[in-house]
Amino acid sequence: MKKLNYFPIIILLTVFLFSACSETEKNKKGSAGENWLKVAGNQIVNQKGDTVCLRGFGLGGMLHMENFINGYPANEETMREELLKVLGEKKYNLYFENVLKNYFTEPDAEYIHSLGLNLVRIPINYHLFEDDMNPRVIKKGAFEYLDNVIELCAKYKIYTIIDLHALPGFQNQHWHSDNPTHRALFWKHKDFQDRVLHLWEVIAERYKNQPWVAGYDLINEPADPTGENVFPYFKRLRDAIRKIDPDHILFIEGNTYAKDFSMFTEVWDNVVYANHDYATPGFGGPYPGISRGKYINKDTIEQDFLKKSTFMFKHNVPIWVGEFGPIYTGNPEEDEMRYQVLKDQLAYYSKYEVSWCIWLYKDMGLHAIMHQKENTPYMKLVSSFLSRKDSLGTDAWGSTDKNIRQVMTPIEEMFKKEFAGYNPYPSGQQRQINLLFRQILMAEALVPEYCNLFKDLSEEQLIALAQSFRYENYVKRDRLENILTGREK
Repeated sequence: MKKLNYFPIIILLTVFLFSACSETEKNKKGSAGENWLKVAGNQIVNQKGDTVCLRGFGLGGMLHMENFINGYPANEETMREELLKVLGEKKYNLYFENVLKNYFTEPDAEYIHSLGLNLVRIPINYHLFEDDMNPRVIKKGAFEYLDNVIELCAKYKIYTIIDLHALPGFQNQHWHSDNPTHRALFWKHKDFQDRVLHLWEVIAERYKNQPWVAGYDLINEPADPTGENVFPYFKRLRDAIRKIDPDHILFIEGNTYAKDFSMFTEVWDNVVYANHDYATPGFGGPYPGISRGKYINKDTIEQDFLKKSTFMFKHNVPIWVGEFGPIYTGNPEEDEMRYQVLKDQLAYYSKYEVSWCIWLYKDMGLHAIMHQKENTPYMKLVSSFLSRKDSLGTDAWGSTDKNIRQVMTPIEEMFKKEFAGYNPYPSGQQRQINLLFRQILMAEALVPEYCNLFKDLSEEQLIALAQSFRYENYVKRDRLENILTGREK
């Protein structure tokens, strides 16, 4: 019998199997494969090579909550602990499950798409995924609501960036990292760092084949007082994630609240470097005009942006402004100046071909394009408390101490006299006094007052409160919409 030569058959089978595997890998990445983003030179491009300018909103208040966005005082964990005592576990879980279910629904995605915008940055809190008493064990159902936002956005051709906004041990010194203290302990404890690395590995594994996830914003506003740990730790994260997900863009923010890139000694492939561009006159003072002893106009705020972006321009890499935007007062004259700040910022973003993400999509009326109607069950419950909180100046974002100057002035004068050389990181003596006295001590004292508003509410009432966060219960800030869409230049 003639001996058969199987070698050509083996070769053909190998080629077939390799092609099949390659096709399977393409299919795993979804039918929208051409929409995968990557870095090319100083631009973000899709798989066809078309430049994609990412423009959209930060979705604070949902998977990571903040006091001025959601209405409570102090930080999220402190509020949740007290509310659990007041409601009990069953009602507590019912309330927050319904808040998460209602906060971002299909009409929200449809609205953002209608504006011609293509990005939602999704801040997340590590508490959503793991317990401090059970670290590295991912909670059952932890990804349910994150999945939902990503899928809704993908349906409307909106990219998402997953933003780790609150880390175990706290990556910065303020409430928006869910920090009840003024210490960023994350940079001092390797175990906190190991936990975050593990969490990113889990996230990367879950979303590595999702083309409408633009990428991962690894640490929101890091603030290591020494500056020595930031770059080495980002390098650890990069190496770990790339072993699992070699494709998604990594978004990396500078130290000291996304301002300082001086410790970065290498430029990495498929990485976008991100700064935050909060312009001083967007928070008060004449514009243009003299504020804090300096003349400020559109040229000076542009120069400030260029200073924050020096690293990116030097290395010819993309820039993403991950947060910016003024706050609003309700005073037409004041707000007119702040809208002008915003228009000037958008003009130089366009000039330098910068991607951006304005802070914020929803809140209680201070900052965002959407705020709750006055007659929702939630606003009826908390409106008097919001006024009290504002009067005491306990929120860092948007509040003042004008009603408690009789308390603050003696403290400030004593510090100037007794501790003239005291200049704590990151923002000096005055802000440290405000942080410790108003935004930690006083804010924490208000937490029981807020949580007791929920006392004795029925399950039906709690569900109605949670449904207050639905799209149809919000008012749009039309002027802001017109500016963001380019209808008003």
